[in-house]
Amino acid sequence: MAYRGPRSDFGGQQGGQQQWRGNSGGGRPQPGGGGNMGRPMMGGYGDGRNGGSSFVNNSLKGKQPGGSLRKPDWERIQLQPFQKNFYKEHPNTANRSEDEIEQHRRQHEMTLRGRDPPRPILTFQEGCFPDYCMRMIEAQNYKTPPAIQSQGWPIALSGRDMVGIAQTGSGKTLAYILPAIVHITHQPYLQRGDGPVALVLAPTRELAQQIQQVASDFGKASRIRNTCVFGGAPKGAQLRDLERGVEICIATPGRLIDFLEAGKVNLRRCTYLVLDEADRMLDMGFEPQIRKIVEQIRPDCQTLMWSATWPKEVRSLAEDFLKDYVQVNIGALQLCANHRIVQIVDVCQESDKENKLLELHKEIIGEQDNKT
Repeated sequence: MAYRGPRSDFGGQQGGQQQWRGNSGGGRPQPGGGGNMGRPMMGGYGDGRNGGSSFVNNSLKGKQPGGSLRKPDWERIQLQPFQKNFYKEHPNTANRSEDEIEQHRRQHEMTLRGRDPPRPILTFQEGCFPDYCMRMIEAQNYKTPPAIQSQGWPIALSGRDMVGIAQTGSGKTLAYILPAIVHITHQPYLQRGDGPVALVLAPTRELAQQIQQVASDFGKASRIRNTCVFGGAPKGAQLRDLERGVEICIATPGRLIDFLEAGKVNLRRCTYLVLDEADRMLDMGFEPQIRKIVEQIRPDCQTLMWSATWPKEVRSLAEDFLKDYVQVNIGALQLCANHRIVQIVDVCQESDKENKLLELHKEIIGEQDNKT
């Protein structure tokens, strides 16, 4: 009998009576199936203010983050093989001329580095995603994939490690979430006590929650469970999600280190790792935590690193963590103004500032698009 967590409403907190449902065949539920094959979806919890962990800040003063974590002896551990290459090149992609490909890359200021990068896809249909992913893409009224998705999807779906350098708002979240969903659906189903299959590390609570929203939207049809782990919020709900089992964990490094040290979560099943906004995580001083976390993950895990810039610190991290990777650059490598961001200055009286700020906050929270 396969272990299953309690059923919950998509994207909401757990509530009501717990239900335990089994699958006598031990297999993974098929997308669109009903009955007792459902997976619970996990929503966001708490109201933390940043990506750090209060436990780390208060209880570990004077100690290295993750100092009590021991690196597994991976050479002595018998690792179960896993599948990570799911890419089948579409005939339209295969038949496209080299001139067309180069024109597409020049048009989007795309440069590549690495061994034998796959050809970019120019339409969503060329991605050969499962039907449940395509239905969600079509529902969003997307026309063509942005540049980072156009080149990033074939790389990620091929099981290759990759570095993606692109500005905020370029579509990078979906560039790694959709391949993560495909990756997860090809892995054995989680058993009781298993940690997540996909781990996404992000620098702040706000970014982690935005990533979770995308994971929830696109993982709903395939019943991929997720949770968001960040500091400054109560640990209880986050721990309950992890104990019930989630396929995707989106986390800030500080709180995840906290849970790893306490033995509340393990990363033995993690085969898909994402470091989002790697440059920002390093700027915030998270490198020691990141290195400790990566030590807990099997060395043949597929790793994807995303950054807005390419400083030497990020390059060093990529060389340490990634193997035979493909690097995709969209636009300039140096920090520059992001023209996708519109800056608005509202001149008002000092006494009006608080009310205007509250109104603006409500307006932003209510928006579904154009968030960064």
